[in-house]
Amino acid sequence: MTEALLYGLLAAAPLIAGGAVALRWSVPPRALGLVMAFGAGVLIAAVAYELALESFTTAPWSGAPAIGFFAGVATFFLGDLLIDRMGGARRKPIGGAGGGVALAIVLGIVLDGIPESAVIGMTLLSGEVSAAVFVAVILSNLPEAFAATAGLRASGHRPGRIMALWVLVTAVSGLAALAGYVLLDGAGDNVVAFVLAFAGGAILTMLADTMMPEAFEKGGRLAGVVTSLGFALAFLISALE
Repeated sequence: MTEALLYGLLAAAPLIAGGAVALRWSVPPRALGLVMAFGAGVLIAAVAYELALESFTTAPWSGAPAIGFFAGVATFFLGDLLIDRMGGARRKPIGGAGGGVALAIVLGIVLDGIPESAVIGMTLLSGEVSAAVFVAVILSNLPEAFAATAGLRASGHRPGRIMALWVLVTAVSGLAALAGYVLLDGAGDNVVAFVLAFAGGAILTMLADTMMPEAFEKGGRLAGVVTSLGFALAFLISALE
């Protein structure tokens, strides 16, 4: 149980590290875009091989994978729509967050991170954490923290408050991993398949909505190559597990 909490915290720790770096140095948008592209490639492979495929293998033709997948899609889409109306749409462009949207930014990143962290905790039930999912979450958290921190700082938020927000989000992610481990211990195949597919649907929707457009806008033509490299790395890690 403690191990699940620690893995969840470690996967989300790049939010704190990314926030600290962005407060101290100005990170070029092109570099952020390429990091985001690499993370997107890793997440695509994780969704395909660690979430969607594993979900179907766990409960084939039961309906749970399909229901979970589209529930994840709908949850992210509706949650993201609500956050956009709160002002969180401005969290997406790098360095573009305006004043008064700190809560929306945090909610948006938590919405991305909760299913990811829950899956990290759940994979520990099989004996060891999924390296592909773990690496993917780390690589996706870094650019999000860079982008959001730059925007918050530009809009006048104090560094101490910004870092406190990242600590809070990291703690929530750790608790989500713990919940995935505790609540799904002994759960039936349909429940496990649903959760895996739910995470896959939510993450894939987040990629199309947020990470990939930003990666190609800021990273330029090289973003496609870097995305493919991220996919190849995650596939290799998954194949070696």
